[in-house]
Amino acid sequence: MLLFREKFPADWLPKVLDNLDAVLVDHAHLERKAATTAINLEKYKQLFGRVHELNAIAIEELQHFELVLRLLAKRGVPFSQPMRSPWISGMMGSVRNGVEQQVIDHLIICALIEGRSCEKFQVLGEALRDREPELADFYASLVESEGNHYATYLLMARHIDDGETDRRLDWYLDRDAELIRVSHDLPILH
Repeated sequence: MLLFREKFPADWLPKVLDNLDAVLVDHAHLERKAATTAINLEKYKQLFGRVHELNAIAIEELQHFELVLRLLAKRGVPFSQPMRSPWISGMMGSVRNGVEQQVIDHLIICALIEGRSCEKFQVLGEALRDREPELADFYASLVESEGNHYATYLLMARHIDDGETDRRLDWYLDRDAELIRVSHDLPILH
């Protein structure tokens, strides 16, 4: 698994645990966006040979989206507007122009989002074990999938240009560390 250069802030978990309904709405939006992102990546000629893998990711993300929507319905929480993530916006704002550079940057960002999700879902699953066992099981069940998506996206980037992927991954790990330290009060996963 990816070795992040900065741990997520200590105040993240208490904030999330105190606002689970809002976090589930945020999670639903993240799954929806992850599905559409996988499909949008299919526009790049460098990924034409990976369309089936991208479709598989999109389908799995849509299944997760549906599962989160069901959890929301069960809790009586309406699906509502998304909250803007400063971390994701900061990562996406650094995508370079130029098709090959752009696709490598997008793939690395996707990998890092999936890696952070893997990390946070594991922590959240453990923290919810005694409090909300069903939700704990749900988050624990997503960890492997998120890890697989992380690896798939990173391998796709490496297939395009291994050296450039290493350079940009190094840069994005620094960017991640910088952004993860920025405090905010939003009850969101990222």
